[in-house]
Amino acid sequence: MNTGLYEKLFEEGCIRQETLNNIREKKRNQLFSLHWELKSLLYLGVMLLSTGLGILIYKNIDTIGHQIILAFIAAICIGCFYYCYRRKKPFNKEKVNSPDSLFDYLLLLACLSFLIFVGYLQFQYSVFGTNYGLATFIPMLVLFYVAYDFDHLGILSMAITNLGVWLGISVNPMTLVSDIAESNGRPFILTGLFLGLFLVLVAFLSERFHIKKHFHFTYLHFGTHVTFIALLFGYFYDFEQEISILWIILLLAFTWYIYNNAIRHKSFYFLLLCTIYSYIAISALVIHFLVKGNDLGAIYLGFFYFIVSAIGFIKVLIHLNKKVKSL
Repeated sequence: MNTGLYEKLFEEGCIRQETLNNIREKKRNQLFSLHWELKSLLYLGVMLLSTGLGILIYKNIDTIGHQIILAFIAAICIGCFYYCYRRKKPFNKEKVNSPDSLFDYLLLLACLSFLIFVGYLQFQYSVFGTNYGLATFIPMLVLFYVAYDFDHLGILSMAITNLGVWLGISVNPMTLVSDIAESNGRPFILTGLFLGLFLVLVAFLSERFHIKKHFHFTYLHFGTHVTFIALLFGYFYDFEQEISILWIILLLAFTWYIYNNAIRHKSFYFLLLCTIYSYIAISALVIHFLVKGNDLGAIYLGFFYFIVSAIGFIKVLIHLNKKVKSL
């Protein structure tokens, strides 16, 4: 609230002293919004509840029994889905707001319970046998359906993650590098590249045909990261071969697409991603040529490059930030 305006009006005799005092009092006792704090606590509560139930079941598995545990998980899942289904609004290609404050969190709990239920069935009773792809494919379809029918971005993120698992992409940082380094690393890289470009395509189509346009950012967020990482790992995988330069060209071409898309949507976040991944790629290329020199001068040039490039990196970010604000 701009009290300076009211003080100027008071000096000109347009408002009374009592009115000015009331405005100053209101300024001192302005309400503070706890919207995002409460939403964060509710999401954290759902995650802690799911984790706590998992720990409780794990520690008492011998005394509770598998059938009782499965029935309990199923009851939570069905109860939450029933509440959300009764309260949901009709499907619409545009954004649909939640009917009440509990809707999003109970829907999240329902989907987490469903994943736990399917995983428990597979682990304990092997209902899908050795067909592990089916054990991830069915939950993936359910999550995508729920995300679109109930219009939930959190469930959409879970569905995209499940899609990556179904395609066989590991997201464990402890094993990612070792998997790439193995002889079967190329299929892994190509799968990641396919997934990333597919998600970018879905982001484009969702905006082009006005089907849940607000899902565009989520698809593009995952697709951009996965594509850039796949292209970088492709370069490092073929580091000693001539084909490695092809990965850099593809990365720079993809950077140009994401850059233009970010400018069109006035998104500094995607401009930041373009800058970071491009800097990594160019730096890897520079170091690759310096390493071939194999002398002391190349080492000094490497240090000099990182000092100069770091300054240039900061200046580019400042320029892009100003550019976005001026759009």
